[in-house]
Amino acid sequence: MAATNGGAPLVVFDFDKTIVDCDSDNWVVDALGATDRFDELLRRLPWNHAIDAMMGELHAAGRTAEDVRACLRAAPLSPHVAAAIRSARARGCELRVLSDANAFFIDAVLAHHGLAGYFSGTDTNPAHVDAAGRLRIRPYHEFAAPAPGHGCALPSCPPNMCKGKVMERILLQEEEAAAAAGRRRRAVVYLGDGRGDYCPSLKLREGDYVMPRAGYPVCDLIAAAPPAAAVRGWDGFEDLARVLLGIVDAEIARAVAEQGEVPAVVVPDCRALPLPARQEAALLPQAVRVPN
Repeated sequence: MAATNGGAPLVVFDFDKTIVDCDSDNWVVDALGATDRFDELLRRLPWNHAIDAMMGELHAAGRTAEDVRACLRAAPLSPHVAAAIRSARARGCELRVLSDANAFFIDAVLAHHGLAGYFSGTDTNPAHVDAAGRLRIRPYHEFAAPAPGHGCALPSCPPNMCKGKVMERILLQEEEAAAAAGRRRRAVVYLGDGRGDYCPSLKLREGDYVMPRAGYPVCDLIAAAPPAAAVRGWDGFEDLARVLLGIVDAEIARAVAEQGEVPAVVVPDCRALPLPARQEAALLPQAVRVPN
């Protein structure tokens, strides 16, 4: 069955150390001078609960949500990443974010760089500013009793979010949409770096792609037990753009070949085109001077 969606894949990005070159939680905590206190909280709380508690303490100390947003505007985002996002979207890709950061941090960064409109959706830990002005961050999957948690047994998944469960839902939606349209499911490309990015990589299938960041934990996990998807690593953000757009272009070309489409080439009838007067004169037979 041919793909009739132009062949452009669905591209799903992790956020921390993939779109931005930092851990956004640590970036904010460090920028607001709360590193030591956050480390103390992490000794007794799961990460997601610790960052929520940290936001509460910062609010009590007079820090506002706007202070947090200002920190995030300075988070490092490579121009190569921004260009890759824009180029992939221009080629017809749908883009999504799947991240264990949180909605407030992600939205602040993407909005600051003018990239928010390029993404069709974000799956991440929910966050909001409450009536008192305090930033609240909640787990994507509730796991404190009596909540059952996400139920994934893979040790690389944190308790608050199994990205594999989210990827399963995304793939199911893709398959249902493809079946309804009578076409082959488009390829899915997933980019990530951390241990939590291994589970969604395993959910991808032959014909999909996983793009792990070289030298980061997900690479070791993939090397030990590779997924069914094709693995295309990247090392640095210029490389990310090159690898991603190479995949996108290859998928588009494959779809064109499957459909038997040949780009139309219009060949003008040169005989009907008037020549410039100077060029026309140069092509006419010239009179030959005959000596008397």
